[in-house]
Amino acid sequence: MTTAPLWAWGAVLVAIFAMLAVDLFLHRKDREISIREAAVTSGVWIAIGLAFGGILWLTLGAEQGAAYYAAYVVEKSLSVDNVFVFALLFTYFAVPKQYQHRVLFFGVLGALAMRAVFIFAGSALIGQFHWIIYIFGAFLVYTGIKLARSKGDDEVDPEKNIVLRWTRRLVPVTSDWRGHKFWVREGAKWIATPLFVVLIAVETTDLIFAVDSIPAVFGVTNDAFIIFTSNAFAILGLRALYFLLSGAMKHFAYLQLGLAAVLTFVGAKMLLTDLFPINIWVSLAIIVALLTAAVVASLVKVRMEKKKELIDA
Repeated sequence: MTTAPLWAWGAVLVAIFAMLAVDLFLHRKDREISIREAAVTSGVWIAIGLAFGGILWLTLGAEQGAAYYAAYVVEKSLSVDNVFVFALLFTYFAVPKQYQHRVLFFGVLGALAMRAVFIFAGSALIGQFHWIIYIFGAFLVYTGIKLARSKGDDEVDPEKNIVLRWTRRLVPVTSDWRGHKFWVREGAKWIATPLFVVLIAVETTDLIFAVDSIPAVFGVTNDAFIIFTSNAFAILGLRALYFLLSGAMKHFAYLQLGLAAVLTFVGAKMLLTDLFPINIWVSLAIIVALLTAAVVASLVKVRMEKKKELIDA
């Protein structure tokens, strides 16, 4: 289901690829991304995402605009988990910092394609079989509870990634980095570089996260256009968010609980959709309140720990 005409889809896709082309041009040289640059870039991507929501608000109405913002907040908050896992993957593979942006750039392209398939498939299934909404809801409640009970320090082991293991078996890989190249030609053969292996790890990891995030957004709205655009604009800023937050994740101790609460709430909303439908404005307020409470509680904890350290010293 979608409220947008075909030309709107075309315009959005052109705009997305144009922004990606500009981003690739600006980062055509391999270099480490500073925190200041990441903060500015992240702010720009967030501003673009919010501005697009404003356009939807004016053209499609307040309810659709609110649905976009709620979906955007859900996807943006869940992408924080991606940041943590990407940091672990880059550490595991010892990826030089100057190549990390390129991996994430092409990772974003793959993520957009995979999520588009998920979104259209999910939208078609829900439109044909309404009861699937209950399966999505139950899955999200289960995921939320599991996330809340998780210790949060479980390390990602790439060696358990089946796709990655198959890639290593089927594709010859160079023993060293070859700049930012994913493939190089040696004699008559094309050989993958370690950077390609990292890209496969990033793509398959994002695929796993999409299994959680896409059903969560369907709990907010069934409009394929709003779901895709909210996902797209949230993911476009993922690279900048990574370079901004990868070293500061330890300061958000309660964010995982906040994300768990959001997933559980959205899942419950889906399960109750035919008995007790929750207004989109109420949903947006609850999602923002849960995430704000988690961030504030995390910052308070950091401040209390610093006070304790000063007193003990």
